[in-house]
Amino acid sequence: MIPAAFEYFAPATVDEALGLLREHSDAKVLAGGQSLMPALRLRLAAPEVIVDIQKIDDLRGVRDDGDALVIGAMTPHSTVESDPLVAEHARLIALATATVGDPQIRHRGTFGGSLAHADPAADLPAVAVALEASFVIAGADGRRTVPAAEFFEGVFSTALGEDELLVEVRVPKYTGWGAHYEKFNRVAQGWSIVSVAAAVRLDGDSIAEARVGLGNMGPTPIRATAVEAALVGQPATADAVREAAARAADGTSPVTDINGDADYRRHLATVLTRRAVLAAAGTA
Repeated sequence: MIPAAFEYFAPATVDEALGLLREHSDAKVLAGGQSLMPALRLRLAAPEVIVDIQKIDDLRGVRDDGDALVIGAMTPHSTVESDPLVAEHARLIALATATVGDPQIRHRGTFGGSLAHADPAADLPAVAVALEASFVIAGADGRRTVPAAEFFEGVFSTALGEDELLVEVRVPKYTGWGAHYEKFNRVAQGWSIVSVAAAVRLDGDSIAEARVGLGNMGPTPIRATAVEAALVGQPATADAVREAAARAADGTSPVTDINGDADYRRHLATVLTRRAVLAAAGTA
């Protein structure tokens, strides 16, 4: 199908983009376009104005900021996947980003665009929650920072206001932590039926700290805090991890759809959590 008619703007600065968003209440932001363009073609979205932020170079890149990494919202997935700082300090992000779509999508799609889209089946939201990332949002009153646990509010819904822009994501450093990302889908490059993001820090043969995030187990990504608590102080053995992973579905609300019912997803969460944690411990 052909998209409905719209006005097109391509600002060169964040301030210019914010001005356009304030001026046009029906505007949609175009980042990499990997979610918005299909919606436009199918007329699932028909905004009167498109604000294309691809010319804002300040929103691209990865930089070291002391105890955190800062990833610009317009940084392509392919850049994040191959960045040496991400590999050293936030390996879980690199692993998850490598599973996003296909090479073409990873070159066109953006880190911030995927997070702002807030699809429950996407790969990056569960990672952001697990790693306690924070989102820097620009608006008329300046910039504010929102933790990942508060950023995702529902299906395709976030803390972003209509006249605000996600400019960067701050991720605490997890240097020396093991990491692994597991997802289950029916076909290659398909959306996750369930996904698990896991990072662990070992102290000798025991798990000293753990971070586990679940994707597509509810309308927003979920931190598996019961699993994390059960892992701390335990040996990184198959039996200990299996016992902790049995709590993976606690507090979740998975849907029933054509890909599987809620019980099937709870089972997947348990299995994938066990696999992800064991693999993460093996790389620590």
